[in-house]
Amino acid sequence: MKFLVLLHVLSAIIGVGPTFFAHVLTRKNQTAEQLRHTLKMAAHLEKFPKIGGTIAVISGLVLFYVGEYGAFTQVWLLGSLILYVFIQIIVIGFVTPQSNKLKGWLDAPENAAVTGKLTEEAQGYLNKMNGYFYLASALGVTLFIFMILKP
Repeated sequence: MKFLVLLHVLSAIIGVGPTFFAHVLTRKNQTAEQLRHTLKMAAHLEKFPKIGGTIAVISGLVLFYVGEYGAFTQVWLLGSLILYVFIQIIVIGFVTPQSNKLKGWLDAPENAAVTGKLTEEAQGYLNKMNGYFYLASALGVTLFIFMILKP
């Protein structure tokens, strides 16, 4: 049981952790050249939430079924699962499309030589991406609060 708790906690930290680093990667006022590097790094970081997050959910459900945590409808338990789903929706449904648009802009032949300041269009994609990451991070903090302060 202790190993399962350890696996759950570590996978949750590893799975949600990159969301908190996203603000550093998607900081405003980057040059086009910096953003090309940023998007390459972000592609590598995406693996952690996919693997760690999946393990966290599975191990959390196993912990619930083998442990004595009470009703599944408790705010901390059901709320944690709902928050995790919302984080995934934000990242997959909102961040990824903005990231793809930004990558498309950076990779477009007419922008390939651009290394300096972004256009308003590209800066808009970056700003939206960053805003969604802030929302996902706020939900992530709330998720960890639920898990730490559970009854």
